[in-house]
Amino acid sequence: QVQLVESGGGLVQAGGSLRLSCAASGRTFSSYAMGWFRQAPGKEREFVAVINWSGGVTNYADSVKGRFTISRDNAKNTVYLQMNSLKPEDTAVYYCAAGPSRLNMAYWGKGTLVTVSS
Repeated sequence: QVQLVESGGGLVQAGGSLRLSCAASGRTFSSYAMGWFRQAPGKEREFVAVINWSGGVTNYADSVKGRFTISRDNAKNTVYLQMNSLKPEDTAVYYCAAGPSRLNMAYWGKGTLVTVSS
């Protein structure tokens, strides 16, 4: 069992930066891929970024490529999402997830709200 708690969301102006953190409990954290997903008001949840168990492989949605960076610290059971050059369309609730792969995320956090003002 893995429990995930996101933090770091908030209000930021367009062009600004935020760093989201996701703290995980459970001894199997380092064996899972970790991902960030987001859901904007009135829209379906979408993939943002994923990182493999070792941190050596990452993948991003085209909409955030070059602006967002996912990383993890297995010693701290934490995954991060550095978000730069934020745009109003990045406004959403951001969820952390863990699982065997991007398409098979078994555990989800409750989300943290990111609001980007224009």
